Amino acid sequence: MVENIEKSRTPSWVKGPIPRGEKVRRIRSIVHHRGLHTVCESAACPNRQDCYSQGKLTFMLLGSICTRNCTFCKVETGKPLPPDPDEPERLCEAVKELGLKYVVITSVCRDDLPDGGAAQFAQTIRALHRLNLGIGVEVLIPDFRGSLSALEKVVAAQPAVLNHNVETVPRLYPEVRPQAKYCRSLELLKRAKSLNGGLLTKSGLMLGLGEREDEVMVVMEELRKVECDSITLGQYLRPSLGHHEVVRYVTPDEFVQYEAIARKMGFLGVASGPLVRSSFNAIDLFNEVRLYKSTGLTY
Repeated sequence: MVENIEKSRTPSWVKGPIPRGEKVRRIRSIVHHRGLHTVCESAACPNRQDCYSQGKLTFMLLGSICTRNCTFCKVETGKPLPPDPDEPERLCEAVKELGLKYVVITSVCRDDLPDGGAAQFAQTIRALHRLNLGIGVEVLIPDFRGSLSALEKVVAAQPAVLNHNVETVPRLYPEVRPQAKYCRSLELLKRAKSLNGGLLTKSGLMLGLGEREDEVMVVMEELRKVECDSITLGQYLRPSLGHHEVVRYVTPDEFVQYEAIARKMGFLGVASGPLVRSSFNAIDLFNEVRLYKSTGLTY
């Protein structure tokens, strides 16, 4: 069932609408005015129209230049500028103007910084808490090259959810994530739980990169072993011909099957579908997990 992107038409189920409309323009204007970045734009997320129309977005800290060269990612690679100390406050200003009650923050990888940018995450989380103690903050963090002290900085700032994506199966890491390590990512999620047992953790995979179903099952099982609460599964879409090819388009029915399997494994929050991304409808997944945590119910 190999389906090469150069030899076949893209299925209709992975085509998102082009972002347009007043709400889209408003969000882009506010982000641009504050000198901020979003992964929605930098990574050309197919859900921008849907999210923007609901007033949702994912902020991206530490600029728009990444120090890594993952072959699946559209974010520009190069030499980034030093961290901007005013960025956390400007982000808070944008959050206030947008009226957000749940804020999702990620960043580029900053291997040029001693702590990988962890301090900027922590400062931003704390600034948001000062703005409004009722704001929920979800962070999607890089691996900080395995630094426990860097992870401690972020966890100590008390985000509601700590997300770190394993992205794909271990066999494909040399091709897809050459500067990352699968075991390091699993260890990060495990350490996060050990630092704060009440912290909700989350991870995600892109499908269609050439992984086998049995490999996906193993990754899901290993995420549960480190007590990962939520998982997202979505279709990889090639940003350009210079990026990793789409080896296969996973059907909507298969995504439904993956969701059922994930729930049986014990994941409390599951989002599985062709256009699912790690931050897509993040507040809904957060509320789903919080409900099951508070009631003690299982699927």
